[in-house]
Amino acid sequence: MWTSADILGADGPLCGRLPGFQVRAVQQEMASRIEETITHTGVLIAECGTGTGKTFAYLVPALLSGRKTLISTGTKHLQDQLFQRDLPLVREALEVGVNTAVLKGRANYLCLDRLARAQTPDMAPGEATRRQLERVSAWSVRTRYGEVGELTDIPEDAAIWPLVTSTNDNCLGGKCAVFDRCHVNRARKAALKAEVLVVNHHLFFADLALREDGFGNLLPGVEIVIFDEAHQLPSVASNFLGNSITGAQLSELCRDTVAEETRDKSRVAGLGSRGRRVERAIAELRLSLEPPVRRFEWDELVARAKVRAALSGVLSALDGLAEALQEAAAAGEGLARCRDRCVDLHGRLFEFAEDPRPEERVRWAETTPRSFRFHETPLHIGRVLHGYFGDRSKSWVFTSATLSVAGDFSHYQGQIGVADADTGRWQSPFDFAAQALLYIPEQLPEPRDPAHTQAVVRCVAPVLEASGGRAFVLFTSYRAMHEAYELLRSREDFSLLMQGSAPKSELLGRFRDGSRAVLLGTASFWEGVDVRGDALSCVIIDKLPFEAPDDPVLRARLGAIERAGGNPFMDHQLPHAVIALQQGFGRLIRDVSDRGVLMLCDPRVLTRNYGRWFLDSLPPMPRTRDLSAVRRFYAGDR
Repeated sequence: MWTSADILGADGPLCGRLPGFQVRAVQQEMASRIEETITHTGVLIAECGTGTGKTFAYLVPALLSGRKTLISTGTKHLQDQLFQRDLPLVREALEVGVNTAVLKGRANYLCLDRLARAQTPDMAPGEATRRQLERVSAWSVRTRYGEVGELTDIPEDAAIWPLVTSTNDNCLGGKCAVFDRCHVNRARKAALKAEVLVVNHHLFFADLALREDGFGNLLPGVEIVIFDEAHQLPSVASNFLGNSITGAQLSELCRDTVAEETRDKSRVAGLGSRGRRVERAIAELRLSLEPPVRRFEWDELVARAKVRAALSGVLSALDGLAEALQEAAAAGEGLARCRDRCVDLHGRLFEFAEDPRPEERVRWAETTPRSFRFHETPLHIGRVLHGYFGDRSKSWVFTSATLSVAGDFSHYQGQIGVADADTGRWQSPFDFAAQALLYIPEQLPEPRDPAHTQAVVRCVAPVLEASGGRAFVLFTSYRAMHEAYELLRSREDFSLLMQGSAPKSELLGRFRDGSRAVLLGTASFWEGVDVRGDALSCVIIDKLPFEAPDDPVLRARLGAIERAGGNPFMDHQLPHAVIALQQGFGRLIRDVSDRGVLMLCDPRVLTRNYGRWFLDSLPPMPRTRDLSAVRRFYAGDR
């Protein structure tokens, strides 16, 4: 009988059958450990360096087991890659006839009912949205699965999508007139039948939190759960496993109330005016939340009289709208659903405005240029996750390239609540000693110095000249990124790109296709970005990636660690930053033929005792403080 290691070996069915497949001892070892974990219904945290081949290392034992498996990925892009490419390749090579399915969140599927409503004359969208609506309408009769990603010529953030997709709030469920043709419903039915189901972390936790029908019935029947890019789990879980309310939800309620009244014509006196009153109250609340882009501690926010008054205004307006909707609900299911949403949103907002914060939770608010978000999240996310991951009737596998700090998994184990898990590390097969160089410039000021970014740009310029552009410059703050952009934008010897100036996918496409391109980015470019080959040969990091000390969630968690007798810096801040740096470096070497320089512009990595934790967590590579060594590296003379 074939083992997973045999299948991934030189005599196995994958070798020679799959284009570019290479036998890797580390891949075979990792697959064997996962196979053992599945056999004994255990828990494994598996750290595997770039190039290990972790996807095949978990797919082979999972498919061989014949057990119902759920695989969750970090992003929808990775989800599509796994479902459309990797999973079919392994399934066909093993000649196993397992039934597979992919499931995404509601916003990824066309809602036929909302499409019909958007096409009514009374909706009157703007000209650009109207043209997009025509494209969606024509596509709707051709699509089989209704995934909006099929329409690649319409941007992901286009105004049309909220009009033609549903949310948990506005979905009519089984009472919808076109429920039998619902794309979400069909996707969930396929997911229920699948022996291998591919989801993403956001959907996994969103549906656990919402307890939606369909997906809520999937997890109990699953025997194997595999999390790829598992380092993202604590932050994703924190965003979903709590109570929240957003300005967008409130505005959407008003918009849908108008649409439903137009359709069902309840003719309840004052319904429209009460909806408009809610819209005005939302606008006043948003204006009271200054500055426009920031995270606040909740207690700091509600200490302002202006904010308290604005919250009361929204609650009062919602009361009035709920009263009118109670009378209008008899006219149609859509208006009845709006009534239920109004009551629910009022209750959630009232909790934030009037109820004391529950113990073991932290409340915070976030403002954006156009909206706001109030959130209540667990203080100790690991305790919450233990309630899910502590289920020993299943096998659990958590895998990523960055889960340990210098080989120690205790920080990550605490974050996900599985202190008793088995752990394993498999190093990257890449020859970092030959492929990479770590450059730490001399005479840079401390990051707290106001002149730090200017000094970084001065040091970066000759490196970009040596590399011919082809660089990511990664920042820990938007302020530093914009300052650096202004200092570099006059340069004509390379093409300068900056996060936010275009959609991420477009920026990456221009970077890959461009000549001498330099891309400036923040958090979203530190991980999950794969640029192989000569297009990227330098990653420059301005500061060690410690979390912002004024973040309200971080401050609350650090305070809890201190009260429990721990060391907030060593127990949380340092390991978190070490893992983030590993992710940033991971953008550089993506293939056996890649070569590149990691430039780290933070002197603390050498001047502070904790600097060794960062250096010890990076792959072994030559280190220099000499710019001429960088130039020799790019000239090919080591």
